[in-house]
Amino acid sequence: MAANHTTDGSKDWALNTNGGSKDNISLVVCFGEMLIDFVPTVAGVSLAEAPAFKKAPGGAPANVAVCISRLGGSSAFIGKLGDDDFGYMLADILKQNNVNHSGIRFDPSARTALAFVTLRADGEREFLFFRHPSADMLLRESELDMNLLKQARIFHYGSISLIAEPCRSAHLAAMRIAKSSGSILSYDPNLRLALWPSPENAREGIMSIWEQADVIKISEEEITFLTGGDDPNDDNVVLKKLFHPNLKLLIVTEGSEGCRYYTKEFKGRVGGVKVKPVDTTGAGDAFVGGILSSLASDLSLLKDEERLRDALLFANACGAVTVTERGAIPALPTKEAVLKLLGKAPA
Repeated sequence: MAANHTTDGSKDWALNTNGGSKDNISLVVCFGEMLIDFVPTVAGVSLAEAPAFKKAPGGAPANVAVCISRLGGSSAFIGKLGDDDFGYMLADILKQNNVNHSGIRFDPSARTALAFVTLRADGEREFLFFRHPSADMLLRESELDMNLLKQARIFHYGSISLIAEPCRSAHLAAMRIAKSSGSILSYDPNLRLALWPSPENAREGIMSIWEQADVIKISEEEITFLTGGDDPNDDNVVLKKLFHPNLKLLIVTEGSEGCRYYTKEFKGRVGGVKVKPVDTTGAGDAFVGGILSSLASDLSLLKDEERLRDALLFANACGAVTVTERGAIPALPTKEAVLKLLGKAPA
């Protein structure tokens, strides 16, 4: 990948057709959905009660790609958008954030996905998705950017792209290509039950690719769901039911409390970084962006507990910075903002 310097001094990442150069040795390729979240202009109301909505770019894999770039890393996004104004707006947001967008395809027959999202007064998030089908569900294996996949040091994905064909087959093919090219596979299930035909289907779909991942990030709620109601705080539950022989790192996020980590050699907990939260949207994706940016530049962290703990504290701080502003992509942190927050944090 070559960096084309724009007049404002930023880098506009573009692929080299010769298979890349040393510039992209730490490239993280994110695969899946990018969509528009419509969030109420008033906090603490149901979707039906909301007087108006503001559009915000979203989609977990795209958020992670933008976060890595904001932190100074090299990232790319592969997915499909509608051949519509929203689709081109989203592609432009990736471009503005120096994310390689050569893997994006545009579908003339389907719209860009939309989601209406609100945080009700009782603290529960409410989702209403418009995907009948949306463009992201229609990415085909033949449309994959092979060159980009083969350059990935880390290939990151969620589970929403597993719900429907042809995207499911494209997802599985992308994993195979990346793995055979030596990529680390990173998985954040990012459970959205409303999108799956049934809870059983969701559990089966999420677990169908579980044992192929090298790095998995999961929330406490997702542990309870995937294990059929077991205690997410019980190390034995995590190690017996969710840790698998191929796994290099399993991370359990605990929101503002921080995270737990498990490898074959060690396990432990890293506390959160305290801030006053405004909007938790995108915090998990910022955490993933934080840890993947560290791993992309130095995979040996996986074998060194002290340095891994430092990287996880940095990832916790990425999530903390994000909750201090509204929206996902607009609130994603820069490296300077994270280091500034950590400088103020108690040792």
